[in-house]
Amino acid sequence: MRRFRWWWGALALTFVVVLVGFIAFTGSESRPGQPSPRQGPPGTGPLTVVSIGDSTVSGEGAGNYLPTTNGQGGNWCHRSPNAFVEQVKIPDVTARVNLACSGAPSEQIALGEAKQWTEPSQAQQLANLIKDHRIAAVVIAIGANDEPKFSAQVSECFKAWFSPQNPPCSTELRKTWKSKVDAMVPKVTNAVADVKKVLAQAGYVPADYQLVLMSYASPVGPQIPEALRSLNGCPFRTEDLEWMRRDGVSVLSDGIKQASRATSARFLDLSRAGAGREACSSDPANEWFSRLTLQLSDLGQVDRASHALQESFHPNANGHAQIANCLNEFLAARGGNASCLSGADGKLHAAPEVVAR
Repeated sequence: MRRFRWWWGALALTFVVVLVGFIAFTGSESRPGQPSPRQGPPGTGPLTVVSIGDSTVSGEGAGNYLPTTNGQGGNWCHRSPNAFVEQVKIPDVTARVNLACSGAPSEQIALGEAKQWTEPSQAQQLANLIKDHRIAAVVIAIGANDEPKFSAQVSECFKAWFSPQNPPCSTELRKTWKSKVDAMVPKVTNAVADVKKVLAQAGYVPADYQLVLMSYASPVGPQIPEALRSLNGCPFRTEDLEWMRRDGVSVLSDGIKQASRATSARFLDLSRAGAGREACSSDPANEWFSRLTLQLSDLGQVDRASHALQESFHPNANGHAQIANCLNEFLAARGGNASCLSGADGKLHAAPEVVAR
């Protein structure tokens, strides 16, 4: 009889454990009278994907810029309708908003008073957007305009090509590049943290949205025809381009990945996204990045002349379409990190991190 009572006691205990587990896993839906958990982000308005960052995100190089961001009133953010965010296609998302601005440093993404081409903090712009939009994903690319000052390094490498008697630009860059990237990381981390802060203050929890931090692609590869190693194409030395592809972009990518870990953002690595499709690699129609681009019409206007080369060496419209293809796959996966790599079909795809290695 004692053994019989023990058996029934054990059975009752097992039933209680299973019942508690069922309630824990099914949540309030299994408890009558309790409110059902919300479905998706809080607030009202269309379900939206937002892009935040610098020229890689704004659409610099993709052309057809919105007039209000093409020099009007001093605004040179160069937002393009061809930017990858405008091509994001995920279920239920009906709105796409590009807050990115060409040349933006991390400081202008973060909350604060910093401006870029007349525009205030992108995190603050997001706070305003949340009032009438429901945010499903925020895609960010920043860092290159902090200590690495990527565009300034491109200028130095151009000078090295123009003055062959001087050392390659990579001679000095390799000495300081890692320390520059290390100094960048906390700034990127702080900016992404401010984006998260804005969402949290609006009632969002991490499960409500996807947070993506992207790295950068190398815009020019070392194997370019000599005829294009000129002002008509890509005026850079081979050794400098080799360093940029092998070390420069990969070290920068590692730094951004470090910031993604610190902020619990998903990381999308673009460091190898342009392989074989860089500027000056083949027929311009097959390239995903702009060559040296000069807007001749801007040279005759004082307020535009200094921006005449701004589009050079950025993802072009084809490049943004490919990044969008990779990003769509990445967002659909909803978890983990990935790299954008060219597939057998010639398109850019999101390769899960374990595969990409």
